[in-house]
Amino acid sequence: MTSVPPSFTGSLFVLAAPSGAGKTSLVRALLERDPAIRLSVSYTTRSPRKGEQNGVHYHFVDVPTFESLRQKGEFLEEAEVYGNYYATSSSWLKKELSSGKDVLLEIDWQGAAQVRRLFRESIQIFVLPPSLSALKARLEARGQDSPEVIAKRMAAAQDEFSRYVDFDYVIMNDDFGRACDDLTAIIRSSRLRSERQRICYDYLLHKIS
Repeated sequence: MTSVPPSFTGSLFVLAAPSGAGKTSLVRALLERDPAIRLSVSYTTRSPRKGEQNGVHYHFVDVPTFESLRQKGEFLEEAEVYGNYYATSSSWLKKELSSGKDVLLEIDWQGAAQVRRLFRESIQIFVLPPSLSALKARLEARGQDSPEVIAKRMAAAQDEFSRYVDFDYVIMNDDFGRACDDLTAIIRSSRLRSERQRICYDYLLHKIS
């Protein structure tokens, strides 16, 4: 994995959550509200689910290809989740951030911890479901996983819940509309921080002074 220097003009947002907490739905809603944000498309070794497109939802690769990319230092972060590997492209991320674009990573808490160490300026957001029972109901309702996989996800959920303390912001997704508003507010407020404004309007501040 390669580190990211702190000199980029774009902001890096990291969104993590237990599986079934509504992270992907929140990301989709955010991108509709704020098309200026670029969503990082992760690499994965798992098989595509129904309706998923290569290069849109994930870059689907086999394990040897994943290992080759890892050895070349292509990944900013990586994680193994339920027997499958996931990773974020470092070269793509650096290109987007250096051009001033804001980037959103939709990853798990393991990947978020790696990004936190390598990119301290990242803005990290954790999404919580209202309860374990609500989480199980969502996993069952989406119909993507077998009962065995759902059982594994529920067993891991308790530990995942405790990871929220490591994040900058926490969103409770008990009301989807409000959760979308909260996520949008975090993005907008981060853009108004003085260090970000200084980068954007440095030319104007020089004229004033």
